[in-house]
Amino acid sequence: MRLHLHLLSDSTGETLENIAKAALAQYDDVETIRHFWPMVRTEAHLERILQEIAQNPGLVIFTLVNSTTRRTLEARCRALGLPAVAPLDAVNDALSGLLGQQAKARPGRQHVLDEAYFDRVEAIQFTMAHDDGINWENWEAADIVLAGVSRSSKTPTSIYLANRGYRTANIPIVVESPPPTLLYTLKNPLVVGLTTSADRLIQVRRNRLLSLNQAPETDYVDQEAVTREVAYARRMFADNGWPVIDVTRRSIEETAAAIIALVQERRGEQGGE
Repeated sequence: MRLHLHLLSDSTGETLENIAKAALAQYDDVETIRHFWPMVRTEAHLERILQEIAQNPGLVIFTLVNSTTRRTLEARCRALGLPAVAPLDAVNDALSGLLGQQAKARPGRQHVLDEAYFDRVEAIQFTMAHDDGINWENWEAADIVLAGVSRSSKTPTSIYLANRGYRTANIPIVVESPPPTLLYTLKNPLVVGLTTSADRLIQVRRNRLLSLNQAPETDYVDQEAVTREVAYARRMFADNGWPVIDVTRRSIEETAAAIIALVQERRGEQGGE
């Protein structure tokens, strides 16, 4: 069974992510496609997310304290016939009754506003501004640059890494459109190639096309074309000596953990020089 899970937070989303992970652990044989939306604090941002939710209907879980933003989300989810769950409501209601006071509606109040917190916020902002090859001129300021063919989990992995404080950019590898030459000369960021099996990639892409009501039979999902595309990316990774992670059987968390280990190993080696 496939499930689109939309996680919306007005802060870094760590609490929400842990709640969702704990709940999903109770179910077997569920293919979960996570859409993670941190720092949702404006109507304009929410509107863009709602368009994605409409295209990929599923369960919506949120921690939004702004009443206007929250009402908009709940109303649109009702119109779409989708469940929208605020997991902290029951806890806040119980605490409010016991303590005799209302909760203070402040986004991310549980996070201490220390240097690490602001580093995470900066990383999230940087990552969202450098998705899918955008602003490639600033890649040298990144901690990590992810490269991979379309639908190889680059964006969700980038957001997850940003939530851990790593400024992450990503670039799609397209046979007909080579990436900027800057990618091959980067000194500061660690460039990591993400790859997957052609069969798995075709399945993910076909589901994506169906969700968008687009023609399911194109070169985008053609076996020969996709196999050639994956092979092209893998040759590029090998030619440049970039570490490669196969995401075929990895969750976003597992992929991110492997990348973080590579970054820490690299920093350790540089520190010892």
